[in-house]
Amino acid sequence: MADFRSSVIIHKPVKEVFDYIASMENTSEIMPNVVKMEKLTEGPIGKGTKFKETRSVRGNTVNADVEMVEYEQDKLFKTRSNSNGLIVEYTYIFHEIKEGTQVELDASVKTSGLRMRLTKYFIVKMVKREDGFQLDYLKEMLEDEKSEDE
Repeated sequence: MADFRSSVIIHKPVKEVFDYIASMENTSEIMPNVVKMEKLTEGPIGKGTKFKETRSVRGNTVNADVEMVEYEQDKLFKTRSNSNGLIVEYTYIFHEIKEGTQVELDASVKTSGLRMRLTKYFIVKMVKREDGFQLDYLKEMLEDEKSEDE
């Protein structure tokens, strides 16, 4: 079960929306706290692709190992990040609709250790505050791109 969800309609084709976000190189555009996303594995992005994420959290640099754990071109992908026992999974689902693309995000936060389990509620709130608006930012980036091209 997701700890938080969001959904957005983007007036762009599914392939363009999927490719933009699934490449992971644009992560800092839609998640402002992410400073850098470095691809660690060779070859095209797909299930098993690994990344190193660097974020700025309250003035501190925090790294996380990120893996693409599911990948179905133009339909869905799921990432799992692990930073010191805090595991965050993001599942992105893409639907082609008349207006363009509907993107859904399901976010799940998993904690380990007693201290983290006791503070999970606050951790979820923090993750949602940091990353909960990524689909809004995605929409803004892709649709602003369209208006610049016109």
